Amino acid sequence: MADSHCPSDLPPPSEDSMTLKLLGHIHRSFHRVADSQLRERGFAMGQLPVLMALKDGRPHSQADLARLAQVEQPSMAQLLARMERDGLVQRVPDPDDRRSRRVLLTPECRARMHESRAVMQTLAAEALDGFSAEDRAELGRLVRRLAERVDRMLAERLGD
Repeated sequence: MADSHCPSDLPPPSEDSMTLKLLGHIHRSFHRVADSQLRERGFAMGQLPVLMALKDGRPHSQADLARLAQVEQPSMAQLLARMERDGLVQRVPDPDDRRSRRVLLTPECRARMHESRAVMQTLAAEALDGFSAEDRAELGRLVRRLAERVDRMLAERLGD
């Protein structure tokens, strides 16, 4: 008697689901490569949303950073604590709410931000090596279109 939960009973994956699975694989693999390179320079992939949000020099609340990074508040609190310990961010009083604090990049981190940008640009160029300018433009257009569609799905289903 066949088990109804046995993987062999499942239909084969569709081409569409395989394409999305492949995009996930590319993301995870690129993330691992980039993270190893960034860690050699005192940064990490998980920090990039915070670093990018703070690069303009304006302080942000922890809640704003969590929303921008699409993570829960406790996860952001842990990330910011590690980044503060590592000298990447500092907390300053919120001028509008004396009980609250805002987050900014330290001067040392700001001075080293070009290192993380250079790593990401070098790895992106390596990943896309062999693609023509037209291929790169088309890939970018298609991925942006897919990202917009998935963002709409997220908003419709989860109210994000």
